[in-house]
Amino acid sequence: MKRTVSDLVYERDPKALLGTVDGRIWPKRAHTMIGLRRLDNIQRLMEDVLKRGIPGDFIECGAWRGGATIFMRAILKAYAVTNRQVWVSDSFEGLPPADEEKYPSDYGLHLDSYQYLAVSLEKVKDNFASYGLLDGQVQFLKGWFKDTLPSAKIEKLAVLRVDGDMYESTMDVLKNLYPKLSVGGYVIIDDVGAMPTCKKAVDDYRSTHGITAEIKEIDLTGVYWKKEK
Repeated sequence: MKRTVSDLVYERDPKALLGTVDGRIWPKRAHTMIGLRRLDNIQRLMEDVLKRGIPGDFIECGAWRGGATIFMRAILKAYAVTNRQVWVSDSFEGLPPADEEKYPSDYGLHLDSYQYLAVSLEKVKDNFASYGLLDGQVQFLKGWFKDTLPSAKIEKLAVLRVDGDMYESTMDVLKNLYPKLSVGGYVIIDDVGAMPTCKKAVDDYRSTHGITAEIKEIDLTGVYWKKEK
């Protein structure tokens, strides 16, 4: 499944294969761009919380074509878990314009101009359906994080995956969802090594809330930590 959503099954170009493993390219066909190592991380952390009985659902904020969340749903199916949800949170219109006045850390970012990052809700649902995984255990949150997450009907999370790139988007996710993450659950941040704006949001949130849990590297860009209290 990991090799399929990342296009490793079909890609033959050696450079593209290496970039796909590391999650360093924007692929043409793949349903995810996060790479094999970050997919391995999702699998390992999900299997761990399921084994330990950590309560809560699973979410990715910033889903693009849906590949990571498709993989999450596949893991639940593989383990016959029927009492947990996978949440797919995205604008499905790309990234927001930078609010440079309110969030000066995002000054000069124009990620909203990249139409490649805008994948419609209908297309993501089609991608889920192509794997036979579009069902009642998949919930979609359409809109900017600042608008959808405060009122999202999520009670508890076991794994929170954040792929927001920007300071504002990353902070919106942490402010609204980290309090819902169960103790013993995991938060995964996709862009710490690639986006200084994302790293600053993570550092600021952890400092403000006294979070001292060890941050562990996944690959060149991704990190995670276990919630301790």
